[in-house]
Amino acid sequence: MELKQAAKQVVQSANTLIERARSQQLTLAVTGLSRSGKTAFITSLINQLQQGNSAEHMPLLDVARQRRLISAKQVAQPHLDVASFRYLSGLRSLSGVAPEWPKATDTISEVRLEICFRPKHKSWLGSGDSSKLLLDIVDYPGEWLLDLPMLQMDFQQWSEQQWQLMEQAPRAEAAARWITEAEGLLGREPDDDAIHQCADSYAALLKHFKDQLGLSLLQPGRLLMPGELVGTPALAFFPMPQQRLLNEPASEALWQLLSARYEYYVNHVVKGFFKRFFRHFDRQVVLVDCLQPLNEGAAHFREMQQALTQVMSCFQYGKQGWWRQLFEPKIDRLLVAATKADHVTNEQFDALGKLLAELCQGAESQALDNDIQIQHQPLASIRSTRFGHVKQGSQTIPALKGLRLSDGKPITLFPGQVPAGLPSEAFFAQHSFDFVDFAPPARQSDYAPLPHIGMDKAIEFLLGDVLK
Repeated sequence: MELKQAAKQVVQSANTLIERARSQQLTLAVTGLSRSGKTAFITSLINQLQQGNSAEHMPLLDVARQRRLISAKQVAQPHLDVASFRYLSGLRSLSGVAPEWPKATDTISEVRLEICFRPKHKSWLGSGDSSKLLLDIVDYPGEWLLDLPMLQMDFQQWSEQQWQLMEQAPRAEAAARWITEAEGLLGREPDDDAIHQCADSYAALLKHFKDQLGLSLLQPGRLLMPGELVGTPALAFFPMPQQRLLNEPASEALWQLLSARYEYYVNHVVKGFFKRFFRHFDRQVVLVDCLQPLNEGAAHFREMQQALTQVMSCFQYGKQGWWRQLFEPKIDRLLVAATKADHVTNEQFDALGKLLAELCQGAESQALDNDIQIQHQPLASIRSTRFGHVKQGSQTIPALKGLRLSDGKPITLFPGQVPAGLPSEAFFAQHSFDFVDFAPPARQSDYAPLPHIGMDKAIEFLLGDVLK
C-alpha cells in the first residue's frame, strides 16, 4: 500500500513538473512618450491574440498563420495592489454607435493573459500537446521613465538644467509667471503652505508644457501623474538653483528643504518604482509619436528626440553599467515603434521607419552588445484610415480618408511628406505638416479583430520565440 502511494506521488510530481515546463511566464512592459497610444496598443495586442488566429489578419505572426493559437483569455492579475488595465472597458468604447478611443491610463496598470497554443515541434513533453504562456502586460507612463536621469543628478544640477530650459523658447513665455512666484519665496522663512502652492503651480506649468506646447522633457514626471502621492511632501518641491538665492539664512533654509525633498523623491519614488517592477520585466515596448512634433516644429521635434535618447539610454546597459547595478533588469527584447502609421500614406511607411531608426541611432548596436534584441518599426495599433488617391490638377496624389476626431466629419487629405531621416532646420522651413487626429473606425462585429498595421510583426518579435 505504501509502495503504491509512493509511486502515485512520484507520478503526480512528474506530471506537475511537466505541466510547469509546458507553462511559461513572461512579463511585457509597455511605455511611451506623451500621446503615443499605449492604451490603444495594449487593447489591440490583447484583441489580436484573442481574435487573430487567422493567416489573413495576422500573416506575420507564426502561431496565428499556422493556426496553432488555441485561446487567449484574461485571468486574475498577479498584484492586487496595482490598478487593472481596463481592456473590456476600452473595447466597449471602440464598439459603441459613435466609437471613441479607450481612455488613457495615468498610472501603472497590469493585465494577465493565459495563452494556450500548440507547439510547433514535438518534444518530450508530449506529441501535439498544448502549451500555455502566462503573459503579464504592465503599462506605465513614459514620464516616469524620463525621471531616471535624476538619479545621476543632485538637486543643484537638476535645478540648473530645469531653469535653463524654462528660460529658453518655447518655454520662456509660459514660465515667466511661475519663476516670479518661486523667487517670491526667497528671503522668507520656509512656509509649507506656500511651498505646496508653488509646487502645485509648477505641476500646472508642466501640464501646460505637455498639453498646450506638446513638450516631452518634463520632470518630475510624478507631478503630472501623482497617483497615491498627491498632496504629499514627496512631491512638494521644485527647481531652485543656488545662484538664485538671496544672501540670507531664510533663502538657504528653503533651498535645503527643497533639496531634501528632491533626494527623497529620487531615492524612494523613482528608485523604488524601478526596483519593484523593472527587475521582473522580460520584454519592453517603447511607443513614439513622431508625427505631432513634426506638426509643432523644429524645437518640439528636437525635444522629442532628446527625450527618446534619454529613454533609450535606460536600456543600454552593460554588466558594469549603473542601470544594471541599480535595478538588475533582465530585459532581452526591446521594441521601439512609431505609432499612428495610419496617419501617413502607405508609400511613406519606409520613410517613417527610417526616421525612427535615426532617432534610435546608436541604441541598436549597444543593445546587441549587451544581448538585447531591438526592433524598430512603424505601426498603427488600431487602424483608423483608408488609403486612397485624389486629383490635384492633372496629377493624382496619394491621400488618407477617415473621420476627423475633433468633429467626426469625413475628410480626405495628404498630410505632408515624412522625412526619411532627422530633419534639418531648413527642412522645417520648407515643409508644412497636417497630421490630424482621426476617430476610431466603426466595428463591423463585436467578434471581428481590430484593424491594424504591423501588430502581427510586433507580436511576432515580442512573443514569437515563446509561442513556437
